[in-house]
Amino acid sequence: MRDHKKLRAFELADELALAVYRATRTFPREEQFGLTSQMRRAAVSTPSNIVEGCARHSERDYVHFLDIAYGSCRELEYQISLSYRLGYLAGDAHASLAAACEETSKVLNGLIRSLRS
Repeated sequence: MRDHKKLRAFELADELALAVYRATRTFPREEQFGLTSQMRRAAVSTPSNIVEGCARHSERDYVHFLDIAYGSCRELEYQISLSYRLGYLAGDAHASLAAACEETSKVLNGLIRSLRS
């Protein structure tokens, strides 16, 4: 069994989830069940799927869950951009979240590619 805590991708995804929760606290109340919820779900889905993949016995299942994590991270990337364009995120918060999301997706993509080769 793999230890997700030893993966850089998990560390980055976990920090990103925490950052998204902090940033969305200030979103408008009417977005509580909209964009706030969507962003939080995508942010939590990324490290959660890494953990679930690590718990799987086959390499194929492991990569499958990493693919899902990667998709959630890319979804979050769009939602961060949308939040900024709607005025819910200030420039510095947007830049920080976007950079963290990009770094997480790059590391995840690299892990997936290395496992497939």
